[in-house]
Amino acid sequence: MKLLFFYSFRNLLTRRLTTFLTTGGMALVVFVFAAIVMLADGLQKTLVDTGAADNIVVIRRSALSEVQSAIERDKAAIVETDPGIALGPSGERLLAKELIVLITLQKRESGNPANVVIRGGTTRSLHLRDQITLTAGRLPHPGALEIMVGRNVAERFDNAGLGQSLFFAQRRWRVVGIFDAGNTGFSSEIWGDVDQLMQAFRRNVYSSIIFRLRQANGFDAVSERILNDPRLTLDVKRERDFYREQSEMMSKFLRLLGFYLTLIFSIGAVVGAMITMYAAVANRTQEIGTLRALGFQRGTILTAFLLESLLLGLLGGLGGLFFSSFLQFFTVSTTNFQTFSELAFRFTLTSATALKALSFALFMGFLGGILPAIQAARKNIVEALR
Repeated sequence: MKLLFFYSFRNLLTRRLTTFLTTGGMALVVFVFAAIVMLADGLQKTLVDTGAADNIVVIRRSALSEVQSAIERDKAAIVETDPGIALGPSGERLLAKELIVLITLQKRESGNPANVVIRGGTTRSLHLRDQITLTAGRLPHPGALEIMVGRNVAERFDNAGLGQSLFFAQRRWRVVGIFDAGNTGFSSEIWGDVDQLMQAFRRNVYSSIIFRLRQANGFDAVSERILNDPRLTLDVKRERDFYREQSEMMSKFLRLLGFYLTLIFSIGAVVGAMITMYAAVANRTQEIGTLRALGFQRGTILTAFLLESLLLGLLGGLGGLFFSSFLQFFTVSTTNFQTFSELAFRFTLTSATALKALSFALFMGFLGGILPAIQAARKNIVEALR
């Protein structure tokens, strides 16, 4: 086996130009494949990481997102009394009644308008989201026309920097703070005082209720109490499951797009590998005859040529993964299909994606090399040496 490997590897080095062109084609296919999967993984990771494992989201029954939800004040008060809600250090309930609305802002670079989420909350909204850190300025004062913006909003939209002001809901709101929520959806939001925002947007209902469980395994009991209460028409979900569901439609679309794009490109890569291997067989006919005369079996010849093609695929896969890994440094944005707001996220390369990409590259190498390898193994010794 060791001899076969060095024989195949030496032949690749001998034909450097064809090896480079063939692996380059395969690397391009793997790059496209990995980029699309990384895009879908990045979107899903951003939304899933937005939710905390022990936080619960309550929205109107049958609503697909917080934007579509509406919870009356009396129903919110009933939920607030549930005994399964955790208590803070000073005995207050770790619960926040929030308002979600969309406004349109102008992008700084392109000048195009895009929807941005405004979340009205209280200081307890921050206590429920450990991933949020104030990076500049201060928190908005309750009752004041002040807001704080996520890192992505401050970087991408006009008049969203610290000390600037945004005009919406017939009022001018001063940006007093910038927060960073890492690679989560909160970094693409604007936060303000819930009472001021409800008054400004003339809303008398909340969009959602967020609270932390008193006990980690208390979800079923809390869910049963809220779902079975005849006064409530609300739905209860773990926060992480809630955001995971929001990412499913977009992730599925991206993965299907990647599948069909990769399928089309891979046909060209497989044909390229096949041409390379057929040329290798044609140029080494006498060499094959010599190997057979020395006692090498047909299976050994087939394995040697197939191994050579698999090496081409492996080199192409490694090359494609190498270049696609740099995509992790880029931040892109898209429209969240559930909320119709802009969501910024990063490409994410996981070990599962790398394994899939390498397996796919080896599969292309196998398809491109199996027929030429069979042809090489079937060559007659006498005819090959003639």
